[in-house]
Amino acid sequence: MRILAIETATAASSVALGEDRDVLASARRVDRRGHVGFLVPALDFCFAQAGWSPQDVDVVAVDVGPGLFSGIRAGLATAQAVAAAVGAHLLPVSSLDAVALRAATAHRRIWSVVDARRGEVAVGPYRPVPGGVLRDGPAELVTPHQFRAMLESDPSDILVVGDHAALPAETLRGLHGVKSGRPRYPAADAVLQVARGRAERGDIPHPDDVRPRYLRDADVTINWSDYRSEGPWPS
Repeated sequence: MRILAIETATAASSVALGEDRDVLASARRVDRRGHVGFLVPALDFCFAQAGWSPQDVDVVAVDVGPGLFSGIRAGLATAQAVAAAVGAHLLPVSSLDAVALRAATAHRRIWSVVDARRGEVAVGPYRPVPGGVLRDGPAELVTPHQFRAMLESDPSDILVVGDHAALPAETLRGLHGVKSGRPRYPAADAVLQVARGRAERGDIPHPDDVRPRYLRDADVTINWSDYRSEGPWPS
């Protein structure tokens, strides 16, 4: 199985190509506003490194969030275009899943964190299992203060991973049994690994069901109630 993985939901954009259990090519850049400019050159580079053409891809995996609105849209639009053009399956992956998968822990409960801006973070709990992690609760959009309260009420030994640098310093300070660690951002090779497991299980959604996972409304919306019934422009 040949998989193209696209990750643009956070400040760290990345692309990876993998076949079976091997990652054959990857590219990465940290730039909160440079997702669109990164994607096409990164795809060209990875296909050249692997010696593939887009028609060789069986599955296109893409991080659908939560994360940055513009980044999620850029990655999903590109993934949809490639999958439709070559007839590949399209698989969505959560940024929280991808972060948790790379957490270095043997026994601690994992809390994955993605900066959602506007003073909020997306968080989700996971528990380590042989060969990976399992989601241990719902993804939520919370303030740093609310996240601290969630950690205080969790009796487990905890590893906080992801963009905890976006949290105020006092969020994790003094919490007993809580440590912070890597990775900071999700990566395309982790997106690829999550997608491969789902594809092997036959867990492939219809393309129309692959949508962004923002966890809140967009920053800019149209107030349709302000428009007259005959349309937005005067006649």
